[in-house]
Amino acid sequence: QVQLVESGGGLVQAGGSLRLSCAASGSILRFNIMGWYRQTPGKQRELVASITNTDNTNTADSVKGRFTISRDNAKNTVYLQMDSLKPEDTGVYYCSAWLLSGATSKSTSYWGQGTQVTVSS
Repeated sequence: QVQLVESGGGLVQAGGSLRLSCAASGSILRFNIMGWYRQTPGKQRELVASITNTDNTNTADSVKGRFTISRDNAKNTVYLQMDSLKPEDTGVYYCSAWLLSGATSKSTSYWGQGTQVTVSS
């Protein structure tokens, strides 16, 4: 079984920074895409940023220039560096991974439990 565990959320003032981490564990043969989504009240879950196994990145327009996604292959961990945070960035941030499972030999999507980010004005 694969697990994704997020950390790094919290309360920060507008203009501040946070770094989210997502550590993957379990039987993993290959990561295809890893990403960060966020859920804000009254809105659908939206993609914030993603990174492929060839390090191609995609970042939502709303956070472009402020958020950076990266990964450490040796640690099976993906990061989201969030700078110049705004109150509208408040929400629950979820890590997602589309990966090739060693247990099933199939590419499957997994989700973390989510971590709260609150930006005060």
